[in-house]
Amino acid sequence: MFNSELLSKQAIRQVIHDLNPQHRVKQVLSESVFTKSLHMLAIGKAAWDMAQAAYTVLGDRINKALVITKHGHSKGKIGHFNIMEAGHPIPDEASIKAGHQAIEQFSGLKEGDELIFLISGGGSALFEVLFDGITLEDLQQVTQRLMASGMDIKKMNAVRKRLSLVKGGQFAEIVAPASIQAFIISDVLGDSVADIASGPVTPEELTPELSEIASQLNLEDPAITRAIQRKLPKKVENVQVTIIDNVVHACQSAKRHFEEQGIPATIITTCLECEAKEAGQFIATMIKDIYKKNSDFTKPHCLIFGGETLVHLHGTGKGGRNQELALSAAIALDGLKADCCLFSLGTDGTDGPTDAAGGIVTPETVQQMKAIGINPSQILKNNDSYHALEAVKALIKTGPTGTNVNDLICAVLL
Repeated sequence: MFNSELLSKQAIRQVIHDLNPQHRVKQVLSESVFTKSLHMLAIGKAAWDMAQAAYTVLGDRINKALVITKHGHSKGKIGHFNIMEAGHPIPDEASIKAGHQAIEQFSGLKEGDELIFLISGGGSALFEVLFDGITLEDLQQVTQRLMASGMDIKKMNAVRKRLSLVKGGQFAEIVAPASIQAFIISDVLGDSVADIASGPVTPEELTPELSEIASQLNLEDPAITRAIQRKLPKKVENVQVTIIDNVVHACQSAKRHFEEQGIPATIITTCLECEAKEAGQFIATMIKDIYKKNSDFTKPHCLIFGGETLVHLHGTGKGGRNQELALSAAIALDGLKADCCLFSLGTDGTDGPTDAAGGIVTPETVQQMKAIGINPSQILKNNDSYHALEAVKALIKTGPTGTNVNDLICAVLL
């Protein structure tokens, strides 16, 4: 006998299986024509799987090869490829070392060379060379402020690009005159290639008001101020870009899974972008309206959302946007007499600075917390969703998934 929570857990496993990037990379590389001497750079949380697929297709046709992924995300050796791990979401010394290694390997390429550049989310932190006068401590401090600010990705990247010598199209200039074919897994809503991994081979599309951003972040250090005001490349001519996967695929996979189980499913949006706790409350309201028959949807049904919510940090707790969304929804669903479940999943397997991918809750979750002395509303105010969900076994833990296409939220009503 199925229930909503069991169906949800099955869906999580199926979506992660479907999102494995290796088959997409194999497909696009098999269909591509390469006439020059080949080299390869892979950066991001999906870098290892993308690189493994590239090696399967091209093998020793690839000369120099460097793979840069998050600590703990490498799955072992890949042929003759050089594999490095670095810090995420906060860059570390390994991030700087990896950035310099990339320049050392690829800055000397010639016109007869071609760089296959495999890019996925997380590259902003994993691959870095700092602008003159900027220290690793500066970068870490600014990154922490950006993450706590709730700023949108374009404003965050406007700052990160200017502290860097490899973001915002600058790496393309370093590799020139060699050509670059970039194959990208998008973790940015709208698939803006200038914002995925801070656009190492793509110029900035639109520059936000930098002085306003610096003021909001209280950035007063002269070296940082000088870096933020500098100009970046307006155009690069040696790059061809192809998006090979995004959050739409995750939503379609979930929809297919539930429909195969006989549950009608609707993709509400693939561009959810708001405060995480507000998203949780809103989706919970949609659920309650369906059970009250105040909606065009009827049960059984699955409501599917793709996107990336925001968290403004006010507390000192531990969590991530998916965990915060799930806890907020649980509070709003408390007391509802229905077989329903909501899960919010970071498709990379990592939600915030935690070992969880997200949270999975039901109308009983809050009562389970209260029974062991947890005040969910107080926990939410302290941004401590991880510990509350962990206490009632409501965390989703997948480990590194090998991809990164934003977040998937599903509300399952039976």
